[in-house]
Amino acid sequence: MTKNTIVLGTWAWGDNNSYFGNNYDEDHFRPVFDAAIAKKLTFFDTATAYGNGGSEKILGDLMQSVPRNELTISTKFTPQMAPATDNPVQTMLDESLKRLGTDYIDYYWIHNDADVEKWTHDLLPVLKSGKIKHVGVSNHTLSEIKRVQEILAEEGFKLDAVQNHLSLLDRSSEKAGILDYCKENGLEFFAYMVLEQGALTGKYSVNNPFPAGSVRAQAYNDKLPQLTDLVDKLSEIGKKYDLSAAQTAMAWALSKDTFPIIGVTKVNQVEDAAQVAATRLTEAEVKELEAVAAKINVDTTGSWEPNMNE
Repeated sequence: MTKNTIVLGTWAWGDNNSYFGNNYDEDHFRPVFDAAIAKKLTFFDTATAYGNGGSEKILGDLMQSVPRNELTISTKFTPQMAPATDNPVQTMLDESLKRLGTDYIDYYWIHNDADVEKWTHDLLPVLKSGKIKHVGVSNHTLSEIKRVQEILAEEGFKLDAVQNHLSLLDRSSEKAGILDYCKENGLEFFAYMVLEQGALTGKYSVNNPFPAGSVRAQAYNDKLPQLTDLVDKLSEIGKKYDLSAAQTAMAWALSKDTFPIIGVTKVNQVEDAAQVAATRLTEAEVKELEAVAAKINVDTTGSWEPNMNE
């Protein structure tokens, strides 16, 4: 892939009012998908775990209007959802293929590091089927990434990508040396939660918190007061490029030579992402943002994420 590619995330598609606090149906996402295609943003990231297959089903229905070879589709095997079959990875992949209405996946990920030895080995027969173009790991530490590479190499396969949390508030993968390792070893790094699920967009504040009852509200509402200075700095730097705070946070992730995964639920968010793809922050601006972020003592690590320093 070309560097500085923005990936559109569908974590909130098919959410059914649980995690993100929305209950949008397929009709809501049709114009969002169409806008993405019009803007030549054709890389979509989903997972069986997103809406328990709901995200894949919506994306799968919508993508039938576009030639398959014009799209790049990423989905995931989640160990905690493994079915009781002879090969759970194969079963989950087949179910994903059916929901997505396709016969291959461009990027297939082991969603977390629940059991690196077991699930990496169980992935091998699936790779031999030829239904996966690129294999990746998500929420893995550096030592685990290296172990996955060893297991795959024994059977003639290679790891292509890593997908971890990376934002101005969580640079643990960078500090643990994972970004540098990826650059040195030809692995693509996909950054998720770049906008901290909306906390770095400027949309939410002490006076306008996340929807009550949502998981986002529990995770971020008590942190909003500490984020004011950073959001203000994002807005300040963004004005030089006619970017919003959210777009500037995306541009920061691009500056790290990553593929930012930007969650989109509205047409304007797609348009924002497309504008960012053509923007480059200066090294000084990147350092200025990181200096402000470093003063904020908040932890946005997800409950599912490993300690990257181990």
